[in-house]
Amino acid sequence: MPKDIKVELIDLVTRCLTELGWLANTLEKISLEFPTDNRFGDFSTNIALKLSKLLKRPPQAIAAELAACLQQEITKSELKKLVTQVKVEGVGFINFYLKENYFYEKLKLIITQGKEALSSNAGGARKVLIEFVSANPTGSLSVAHARQAAVGDCLANVLSFIGFDVKREYYLNDEGNQINILGASVGLRLKELKGEKIEFPQNYYQGDYIYDIARKADSQKIKDADLGNFAADYILKIIKQELIDFGVNFDCWYSQKQLAKSGKIEQAFSQLKEKGFLYEQDGALWFKSTAFGDDKDRVIVKSNGSQTYLATDIAYHEDKFNRGFSWLINLWGPDHHGYINRVKAAIEAFGHSPKDLNVIIVQLATIFRNGQPIQMSTRRGQYITLREILDEVGADAARFFFLMRRTSSHLDFDLEIAKKQSAENPVFYVQYAHARICSILRSSVAQIKDNLDLAVLKEKEELNLIKKLLEFNTTLNICRVTCDPYMLTVYLQELAESFHKFYDLHRVLNQDKALTCARLALIKGVKIVLSSGLELLGITQPEKM
Repeated sequence: MPKDIKVELIDLVTRCLTELGWLANTLEKISLEFPTDNRFGDFSTNIALKLSKLLKRPPQAIAAELAACLQQEITKSELKKLVTQVKVEGVGFINFYLKENYFYEKLKLIITQGKEALSSNAGGARKVLIEFVSANPTGSLSVAHARQAAVGDCLANVLSFIGFDVKREYYLNDEGNQINILGASVGLRLKELKGEKIEFPQNYYQGDYIYDIARKADSQKIKDADLGNFAADYILKIIKQELIDFGVNFDCWYSQKQLAKSGKIEQAFSQLKEKGFLYEQDGALWFKSTAFGDDKDRVIVKSNGSQTYLATDIAYHEDKFNRGFSWLINLWGPDHHGYINRVKAAIEAFGHSPKDLNVIIVQLATIFRNGQPIQMSTRRGQYITLREILDEVGADAARFFFLMRRTSSHLDFDLEIAKKQSAENPVFYVQYAHARICSILRSSVAQIKDNLDLAVLKEKEELNLIKKLLEFNTTLNICRVTCDPYMLTVYLQELAESFHKFYDLHRVLNQDKALTCARLALIKGVKIVLSSGLELLGITQPEKM
């Protein structure tokens, strides 16, 4: 198996920085990236630019001295078999040029080992809990929830693929004021259906689905006091089916109602009291969150005896750690941004590192139809649901489109583009590359031999395609570090584009048997990576289109 040259080169840069006495000046991790223009080598580092201000020297001068050291070290090591030269280019980038044999060996590895060559144990089986969607069971899932579902599920797939032990969890807010309002909404609609004139408050749930629940409750003779729980259960069944149809399956549905009954909230309070982080003031119970960087202390039990949302969240997050998870990832909507510090303060109060909790804010999505945005209002029931998206464009397009922008960016979802069977539709473009390769492999009578000679792959498009394949693992690592699977959609589009360019310029099946076999191997490698990437996105990999 070829060595991981990226790791070796980073170690080499570290050694040279140590020799030159500059290592102590590096405030950031040394990074190696794939140059955006492959005329500038196969790996590139900008460490000289980072050191320039600290050393008060021009970056080109620093880069030249460092490159000389790197070249000298390479000639004394096994790296000389793989690295052809180290060059300083541009404003001070140090670029490494590799021998083509390195890429051929990597391609062979993908062909022979398949997806196993792409996965890793980088996560070390660390237990991760990703909590996402967690919508109140008061209505069908909106596009905001759908985007969270796509992001959370794909992120879980990626982390599992690279060696983490990942579980998916839905926190079910199945008690409290919103359930009471839901029950009251159903009760009023039930009276209306029976001919009574009613005044329906603006803050009640007004969608047509409330009438459906009211009819169902009437047929089953549900008591008024039970309408809230009946409606929540009815809606939860719908939510679960919508998520299944979207390809999202949760390992755990965590009930807030059960949490309250378990005594875990009181246990959490007791622990915080012993640590001195709870105090009473003005008849309320306060959490001393300022001790952990929050801008003010937070009430967890009001003067009337009712608990705040933070009270249950404190116990809930501590229970996550007590269940053995060491890395918590929460996907929240933008209206929860101000809530992050107080939850991090809570887990720190229990002795955990705030770094063990990543809160990802997933921005909202606007749905466009015929060039016009569709207005949404959850309470009034005037919004596009996940079910409508699935019915109109299908799960594949829905998932891909919801993942196409950084989670921190607002997303515009164009329904018309998502339905197109053309290159304008990105998911179609990627899936078509996969299907086209399957068609070529089916129609070929030539076989990929064990003693395959890949050295005949000399064309620029061929080498670019191989190099693009090797960016897959780097892309997954970016997804891990950022807790955002967005870059995987970008990568797959770039890989599909590289394949289509290659295919348009070069015949895979030709008179040269050795070249035909090599190109078949190349596109098989592309198929493996495309298939792996689409699978991680939760999208089908069609063999015919």
